[in-house]
Amino acid sequence: MDTEKKLKSLVIAMSAVAIILAVVLVWVWTDKNSVVKELSVDKDQLTEQLGQLKTDYESLTTNNDSLNTQLERERIKVEELIERVKKTDASNRARIRSYEKELGTLRSIMRGYIIQIDSLNTLNISLRKDAAQARDEAQQSRQKYDDLRSTTDQYAKKVEMGARLKGRGFNVIAITSSNKDTERSSRTAKLKACMSLVENTLAERGPRKIYIRVKGPDGVLMTTSQQQIFSAAGEQMIYSAVRDVDYQGAEVEICIYYANNQKFEKGVYNIDFYTEEGKLGSADILLR
Repeated sequence: MDTEKKLKSLVIAMSAVAIILAVVLVWVWTDKNSVVKELSVDKDQLTEQLGQLKTDYESLTTNNDSLNTQLERERIKVEELIERVKKTDASNRARIRSYEKELGTLRSIMRGYIIQIDSLNTLNISLRKDAAQARDEAQQSRQKYDDLRSTTDQYAKKVEMGARLKGRGFNVIAITSSNKDTERSSRTAKLKACMSLVENTLAERGPRKIYIRVKGPDGVLMTTSQQQIFSAAGEQMIYSAVRDVDYQGAEVEICIYYANNQKFEKGVYNIDFYTEEGKLGSADILLR
């Protein structure tokens, strides 16, 4: 009886131990599966985060070749880490945690590049603004220069025009060989063309030449046997007679005589007065 009781007690004890072991095994198995699932989730999340980091690196572009090279090098590191994560078993918790640390490091590096790129972009924007401002200022300076040059040219032209000799009191009379006035062509020996150079403080002082061009009733220019040429405002012209005058800025009256080689015909004679600067004026006379 005692032996049976002992055997029965032993069986009961062993059964209890077996049940406990079974419960422990079930708990361990369940816990292991839970850990594996958790690690798988961590691996998937790590892979997804690395993929996003790769995309973020690809989106970073600059005009700086050196910086672009550095960004490409970091992007390759991310791709290599993604491949290592994919090849690592999810249950290798230490390796997964190591990769998570590398991800953190790569993120920190990326933030540094983002700050650097933002600084470059800010600098570029500032430089573009400065360049645009410099262009505007240069344009304004050119415009001011053009305006000033135009104004200066206008003033120069006004001064030039103001410095030109001007005449007034243009008149012509016919005189006989005895220096008496006449209106008859048959008695005319010379034409006396007179005028006054007006006062001009801007005009150049010194010797000047006053030219006359005499046209007969037929409109033909009357000259001496030897045609003489002068330049008026850049145009070459033939003159009938010329006289030198010493002009000192004050008004001065001058007369120029023209004697025809042939007798004067009846009709209207036209006399134009010139300096080398241009035409001064005109006068007519009727000979009967």
